[in-house]
Formats: sequence, structure tokens, C-alpha cells
Amino acid sequence: MRVLIYGGGAVGLGLAACLLKRGEQVDILARENTRHALQGNGLRQSGILGAYHAEPQAFGCFSGIDELPGTPYDHILVCTKSFDSPAVARDIAAHPLLFHEQSAIVLVQNGWGNAEIFAEHLPAKRIFNARVITGFCRPQANQVEITAHVQPIHIGSLFGAGLAPIEELCRTINQGGIPCAAAPDIARDLWAKMLFNCALNPLGAIFNVPYGALAEQENSRQIMAAVIHEVFLVMEGAGYSTHWASAGEYLEAFYGTIVPLAARHRSSTLQDIQAGKKTEIDALSGAVILLGKELGIAVPCNRMLYNMIRFMEWR
Repeated sequence: MRVLIYGGGAVGLGLAACLLKRGEQVDILARENTRHALQGNGLRQSGILGAYHAEPQAFGCFSGIDELPGTPYDHILVCTKSFDSPAVARDIAAHPLLFHEQSAIVLVQNGWGNAEIFAEHLPAKRIFNARVITGFCRPQANQVEITAHVQPIHIGSLFGAGLAPIEELCRTINQGGIPCAAAPDIARDLWAKMLFNCALNPLGAIFNVPYGALAEQENSRQIMAAVIHEVFLVMEGAGYSTHWASAGEYLEAFYGTIVPLAARHRSSTLQDIQAGKKTEIDALSGAVILLGKELGIAVPCNRMLYNMIRFMEWR
């Protein structure tokens, strides 16, 4: 397979390492400092899913889309932040030589609403979403550390496309060391991730703690329970469902199995705040707020956390 990793952050480098282990042809589109580090020292993976080093000559690395080879890719994995979705969608659409009629564009992003943005510029049947509950961080520009793994990566279509275009990709990622499977109802998985992220990401950033600490104290547990109940109301009001029938049922799994598996991980929101970067809060709590407004459902806890993160970004 020929695969383009659009975005050389922690998630993009983690998936690139997976694919390179299996001998796939991988190009990485990254910022200039990341490109320089990768071309000088190769790509390194460490953490709970094992160590790996790809030499610089094992993959292509570019800092501009116009620098890419003219040969189309079988898969384009969009691993940018959700707030970059409009620009990335326009960028890919403006370069039709990057993909062919069977190419899959896989959105490996947090939050809700990314697929609709890409569908404004690209054929909906070629757009797939990935649900990732694996903890990636980047200690150095060319290194990804995997700190947590809760469930397999799931990839599927929100637009009713079949799974055939992404089945080989899923098998290859799985064989490369991160469990992965094609998912016939990816919306259920994406809303499960929304529950996880909306409860943990902003609070982890506000209190500067890993996920596990939030589950240890009753005050933070009360906040997370309120957030989860609000997300359930909005999700069901919008006509969606997830793998748990109620907020109470989800909370049992959340504290019983989900958070313990990710206890050491520090949220991407916290990592962004510490790096002085913009967060993805608009695609998380912000998406819940917008849907709630459309549906006439009040979400005061999500709105409070959203406002606090926006203040931390400004500060």
C-alpha cells in the first residue's frame, strides 16, 4: 500500500510506525521541524506496545503538499487537529493527483463534525472515520511514545460506504502492533469516544493530572458524571446511540474498565495547553454545546469546562 500520513504529530507518527513495520510505502507530511528531525534521525516508537526504529531512508517526509510525489495514495490518514479540518479538506481536494477512485481518506481525529467538513470538498463515499482510544505522546519531534491502549482502533464510514476500501489498512495496522478493525457502525464508536474525551480531556488539563487521578476523587467524579449525562442527552436527542444503553451503564464501564486502562495518560488537551497550542475543545465540549443549542438541551457542565479551557488557551 501507498499511504500518506497527513500530520506528523504523535498519532500520525504512531500509525506511520505501525505501517512501516509491515513494509508499506509511507510518506509523512509534517511541519518543518518534524521533517528535519525525521530525516536526520528516523522515526522512533517506544512505550507499552513495544519499541521500533525506522531509518530515515525507510519513508518519505515532506513539509509541503506540493513537494509530494505525483503517484496517488491508496490511503490518506488525516492526523491533524480537528480545528485544521477545513484547511486540510480544501488542501486535499485541490490536489486530486494525491488519490484515485478507490482511495480512502481516513480521519484520525478527535471530536464530532470532521466528516461533514471533509464531505463538503471530497466524495463522501471515500471518507472514513477512525476511533482511537490509544494514548500517544511525542517526547521528541521524531519520537512517539504509546502510554495507554484501551480498545482497538475502529475505522468505518458515517456515509454508508462499505468497509472493503479500509479492510486491508485495518489488517496492516493490526499486524503492525496496534489492534485495529473495520467497524460497520462507526457512529456508535465515535460517540463512545466523545463520552470519554468530554469527561476526561478538559478536566485533566484544568487540574494538570493524568486520567487516573480524576477517577480517584469524589468531586471530580461528580463533574464527570454530570458531563456524561449531558452528552448522553445530546447524543440521543440527535438520533444517535452508543454501546451502552444509559449514562449510568456507561459510568460503570468508565470507572470499572475504561479509565484504569488509560490511567497514566495525560490528555492531548493538557499536552496542547502545556505546549502553548490551541486545543480541540471546539470539537469536543464545543460540539456538544452546539448540538445542545440546536436541540434545546441545556449542557451547563460542558459549557463551563469549555469556557475554562478557552480561558487557559488565552492565558
